[in-house]
Amino acid sequence: MRTSPGSTGRVWFITGASRGLGRAFAEAALGAGDRVALAARTVGPLEELAAAHPGRVLPLGLDVTDREAVFAAVAETVGHFGRLDVVVNNAGTLSMGMVEEFTEAEARAQFEVNFFGALWVSQAVLPTLRKQGSGHLVQISSIGALGGFPSTGLYSASKFALEGLSEALALEAAGFGVKVSIIEPGGYWTDLYTAMHCTGTLAAYDPLRADLAAQFAEGSVDSDPKLAAAALLTLVDSDEPPQRLLLGSMVYDLAFDISRKRMATWAGWEQVSRAAEYAIPAPSAG
Repeated sequence: MRTSPGSTGRVWFITGASRGLGRAFAEAALGAGDRVALAARTVGPLEELAAAHPGRVLPLGLDVTDREAVFAAVAETVGHFGRLDVVVNNAGTLSMGMVEEFTEAEARAQFEVNFFGALWVSQAVLPTLRKQGSGHLVQISSIGALGGFPSTGLYSASKFALEGLSEALALEAAGFGVKVSIIEPGGYWTDLYTAMHCTGTLAAYDPLRADLAAQFAEGSVDSDPKLAAAALLTLVDSDEPPQRLLLGSMVYDLAFDISRKRMATWAGWEQVSRAAEYAIPAPSAG
């Protein structure tokens, strides 16, 4: 299943690589004998991996919201390693708050990283992947893209946008031999929640917030990021990778539950849906 160009393995470009899932992805790629360009705002943690794997790690300080810097980082990677094989758009942030509570600046900031950052990376790597006639672009989405949930509306919106973009991109890139996959992870022990941003609050939502707090108080058990990294390796090793991959039993079950409910609703309103369409000739001008 796996094909590694040359004798030195594949070349990866991973964003948000200094911690959490990104760090686990980097370690898995290195464990597979591949070479990696590791991009993150904080370069310090990447230097440790570079020292442990001489010649196989390119640490890159990068803010993915800076389009020009993203293109420069990708160019540096290709210049350093000579090619690109696997690109992992992993950088992301979480902002929590009810939709009404978001300021314009907070809403835009959520999209700047989760959507536009991934867009800039996708645009930057495509010329190289098209020219090669190969490559795999992996977009790290979220359970939040399966549906909208109270207090994570803007986060879900950014991931919904990423998935819509990625579906279109998969069709556009397929003719060039470039694969695009979307990974939807569940809970992993990362610092996503400890580093998240919270909006100001409106008292009107205090009862709902209390209900959510009671649900969270029941506790949850997240998984080791290494399990997500193992799944990623299986994905990129596949000759026919799926467009979407769910990670975790909870996400898997939730995806089917949400899909069944949507299908039941569509079926219940089928008559109204079909009645809203009846082709007519183009209206005459004037």
